[in-house]
Amino acid sequence: MTSVSVTAVSNTLVVTENGSSTVVTVPQTSTVTAITQGPQGPKGDPGDDGIAVNSTAKVNGSVVYYDGSTGQFKADSAWTVLTLTDGGNF
Repeated sequence: MTSVSVTAVSNTLVVTENGSSTVVTVPQTSTVTAITQGPQGPKGDPGDDGIAVNSTAKVNGSVVYYDGSTGQFKADSAWTVLTLTDGGNF
């Protein structure tokens, strides 16, 4: 764990971190804010990579659909804006 100590004398600010000091001269009316990154927790589950669409056979007007027999989302000639007739308005 990083140890940081800050000492203010007059208008000189001394920041010491892990044995190394930095001296900064600041106006007497300044507000100085010190921010450091805190400890990080364990890396979470990467989750789902998203939706991969097989579009190798795409045609003009292809509509993306899920093909349960192959387990893929597809965009091909099986469903297009011209084959959707039950209420489709494209």
